[in-house]
Amino acid sequence: MKLPIQDRESAGRELARALEDYRNRKHLVVLALPRGGVPVAAEIAQHLGAELDLMIVRKLGMPGHEELAMGAIASGGVRVLNRQVLDYGGVSDETIERVAERELQELERREHAYRGDRPWPDMSDATVILVDDGLATGATMGAALKALKVHRPHEVIVAVPVAPADTIRNLRNSADKVVCLETPAYFNSIGQWYQDFHQVSDDEVRRLLARFWKE
Repeated sequence: MKLPIQDRESAGRELARALEDYRNRKHLVVLALPRGGVPVAAEIAQHLGAELDLMIVRKLGMPGHEELAMGAIASGGVRVLNRQVLDYGGVSDETIERVAERELQELERREHAYRGDRPWPDMSDATVILVDDGLATGATMGAALKALKVHRPHEVIVAVPVAPADTIRNLRNSADKVVCLETPAYFNSIGQWYQDFHQVSDDEVRRLLARFWKE
């Protein structure tokens, strides 16, 4: 993939080609990390003939440096902390709890806004592809992988357009397969590798999901 990436949709199409071996596989579920991962995942799910759903995760941003993840939380009460970042920043337990409580409220809001009362897909023995629009520390994806384990999937694939090489290496210990199109050497933020990195709105998420969730 040529950098910078045009937009999330083009990233999704490139990833879909890299995941061609999974096309029309039985019991295939694509899970997007909202909000930015949803446009990417929608392209993948459409190309592979897969079910599309969400894995809602919230980054725990370092106070004053919110782009830096000191951890993440996910649906089901899962919490993953980046001890290296916490130690470096001298973050207190009280600060962690304050940030986690705020992000939990947003996580619950998104679950209600996007899914309502819709039941979660059956992921037992499924092939699950976890998708985001890029990774930095990998904390959010780590929380997603941990949360997914309780569903006992058959195979878990992480698919992202861009991430640091060390983040990808670390994730290979938790996923069955990691597909990442680009691992640039100097990585400051995900947005630097996109031409169009607009903030995805709740309405855009709901519109994309509605294409797959028609009754």
